[in-house]
Amino acid sequence: MPVTFFIPENITVHLGAPADSSASNVTVPFAQYIKNVASSEIFPTWPENAIRANIYTQITYALNRIFTEYYRAQGYNFDITNSTQFDQSYVHGRDIFQNISQLVDELFNDYIIREGNLEPIFAQYCNGTTTTCPGGLSQWGTVDLANQGYTPFEILQYYYGDDIGLRFDAPIADVTQSYPGTPLQLGSSGAAVASLQLFLNRISRNYPAIPKIPYTDGFFDVPTEDAVREFQRIFNLTVDGIVGKATWYKIYFLFTTVKRLSELDSEGIQLDVVSRQYRTDLREGDQGENVRLIQYFLSIIAEFNDFIPAPNIDGIYGPNTANAVSAFQESAGLPQTGVIDQSTWDALYSRYASVIAGLPPDYRGGGVPVFPGTALRRGMTGNNVRQLQTFLSKIADFNSSIPKVAITGNFGAETQNAVLAFQREYGLPPRGVVGLSTWNAIAELYNDLVLGEERSPGQYPGTPLAETTTQGGQS
Repeated sequence: MPVTFFIPENITVHLGAPADSSASNVTVPFAQYIKNVASSEIFPTWPENAIRANIYTQITYALNRIFTEYYRAQGYNFDITNSTQFDQSYVHGRDIFQNISQLVDELFNDYIIREGNLEPIFAQYCNGTTTTCPGGLSQWGTVDLANQGYTPFEILQYYYGDDIGLRFDAPIADVTQSYPGTPLQLGSSGAAVASLQLFLNRISRNYPAIPKIPYTDGFFDVPTEDAVREFQRIFNLTVDGIVGKATWYKIYFLFTTVKRLSELDSEGIQLDVVSRQYRTDLREGDQGENVRLIQYFLSIIAEFNDFIPAPNIDGIYGPNTANAVSAFQESAGLPQTGVIDQSTWDALYSRYASVIAGLPPDYRGGGVPVFPGTALRRGMTGNNVRQLQTFLSKIADFNSSIPKVAITGNFGAETQNAVLAFQREYGLPPRGVVGLSTWNAIAELYNDLVLGEERSPGQYPGTPLAETTTQGGQS
């Protein structure tokens, strides 16, 4: 769920009712589609303010269908139909009125939102004479309002309420489907996993049997797998805990349904819900709140890493911010471009979440092997994993609840089970992922043991270990 919704370059229209398999699909440029709809739905002789209001509505209606993947989430291979019983009129190959064409060229990447929300609203409308739609826009009613001197925006407010706004000049992109392309499963990470977790947590309000995921931070952990399995069980899908295309779109369809995103009284997707997910590339010369957010992340990380210079938190992506980004990229093993792309964002937020949410209030630091800066999870390899396995193997000698692990440098199922056992034993969230809090707890206990404190095998090795910070982030 990007914070800025992109206007698609193209839209695929089904020339018939949704279930009419004999009807063909056509893919046309989005602006050309809106010109066709406007020329089919309204009259070019109407007052310009009425025409503009109707074009805003037609754009927004189509974008809502695309944003919610209303048809694709149900297994169809198109974005919208041309049936006025279900959508809006599109007559393939028809002539376009010149004044409508010019107005669409000006307006096609503007759309209606509810203030504070992300998605294009479900801009329902009807002609207002032979058909009516309570709460929606009346096409012929817009003519009367325009003749009374209403502006296009005032016309829209008259029908959709005072809490609407217009998002202008949205970027244009080749919009792809929301499914990330490969299955999500235990050990996966990234923005798609974060969206999945948000979807499932919202669905669980309507289906309480689905367990809440405590950390919606983009790491596919054991609680996420448990929620997926229960969702699959409820909706008669293969119960394997893996989010393939069928499970993804069933989850997405249920999410848009319970949020009523395809209805006029939509619950909406608040901007602050997605404010910490990847938006778009940021680079030197950019300004705004998105820049301010990454500067904040970098400044927090810099408190714990002298290699990374802390940038000013001023919302201006200048040379010092670019230098801080490059330093962070070097520390994370990424190409040093100085540009925030998807990979850099994922690593940056992961590092920030580890620091800000995982650091215990009584963390002492001295003598504890330093957290490597990146959460360790199933599928990873390397010296950091080897160090973790060394810790766990030693702890297992003293506590039989922790299974013994081989020191291989490969984070597989055996290591994950040992991590889960440790987290359950010592009061940490059982996620099977080793973030800052889990690393520190394991490392401190290991240090106590190798420093020679006298404990018998199997004896509880000292003071209680508990996760004292439980909001957000990773364990």
